[in-house]
Amino acid sequence: MEIAQRVIIVQRRLTHYRVRLFELLRDDLAAKGIQLDLLVGQAKASEAAKHDTGHIPWATPVPTHYFLRERVCWQPLHRYLSGADLVIVTHENALLANHLLILQPRRFKLAFWGHGANLQSNHPNGFKERFKRWTTNRVDWWFAYTSMSANLVKAAGFPDRRITVLNNAVDTSELLRQRQSVTPEETQALRELLGFDAGPVGIFVGSLYADKRLDFLLVAAEAIRNEIPDFHLLMVGDGPDRNKVQDWCAARPWMRWAGARFGREKAVYVSVAQVMLNPGLVGLGILDAFVYGVPMLTTDCGIHSPEIAYLEPGVNGVMTANDQNAYVVACVSLLRNTQTLNTLRVGCSASAKEYTVENMARRFAEGINLALPKIQSNSGKIRGQYGNQ
Repeated sequence: MEIAQRVIIVQRRLTHYRVRLFELLRDDLAAKGIQLDLLVGQAKASEAAKHDTGHIPWATPVPTHYFLRERVCWQPLHRYLSGADLVIVTHENALLANHLLILQPRRFKLAFWGHGANLQSNHPNGFKERFKRWTTNRVDWWFAYTSMSANLVKAAGFPDRRITVLNNAVDTSELLRQRQSVTPEETQALRELLGFDAGPVGIFVGSLYADKRLDFLLVAAEAIRNEIPDFHLLMVGDGPDRNKVQDWCAARPWMRWAGARFGREKAVYVSVAQVMLNPGLVGLGILDAFVYGVPMLTTDCGIHSPEIAYLEPGVNGVMTANDQNAYVVACVSLLRNTQTLNTLRVGCSASAKEYTVENMARRFAEGINLALPKIQSNSGKIRGQYGNQ
């Protein structure tokens, strides 16, 4: 085995859904003779309230300081980077340590991990985004969330041969076990509890905030109901716009708001639905649609997260023009066509097997192996060449 090399990944904060990834990645790299160290900071006060912090015993905590109402973050990293061959940081303007790493001479390779751009920016050509595009080309390697992210990085001028597409994912194995454990009796009992008759159900699963375009969804649901009189809408989630959703549901007995649901309970709620409706921002929630076998319908609204790259219209989901009438027509058509709906379910099942945290860890490990400077086995001297050049 080659002489061990050291890789450091820096996380401003660690969420619970990343824990499985880093555990798998550490094992994959160890098998290649590569040591992985993880530096983890502390969440903002606003983030800590989400109670989604993860814990890894072997991770190294680093001091984390926030300024300007938590818009800027400082983590003193240099003391931890001695002996590193590759350092991977997230691509965020707010991380001051990144700018020092970019500008100062360094003995290690530096890589970004990220979306490729702020996809929800209101000013995509403003100073912040232009600066972010400038920094894109100041590292040695890129780990892009999805193919969409890779295209953005390439568009900024970064060489394709030094980009690894990770296919960002969470641990879906537990989601699948939970869904498979739901019985038809539980599904029927929940339908009765919700007051839903035998008609089709559309479900929204996610946080309730502006980027989800809830007004669009609720008006569309009214139009779908006009076409399919026994249609029902189930809203699962919580957030700043909960009052709006509650008011809508209170006035319409065919709509129900269930609040936030997690784990197996969420799987039971999703089991009553035939389609997943989200005309606004789609991110990792698309994996719920795949794992639960409930095809997602969204719009080409221009604010999706990189995971929208996983949606293949006509194969595992539906994307319409950013038009309410087009969205309604597509949903009504799908609910009336059992054959098409079943085809999309098959596509969801296939995608659920492809977009997994295990596959993400494997891609990450392969990319790291390519990004690391190569070692001459006879002397241990670093040549500084990339593995695929």
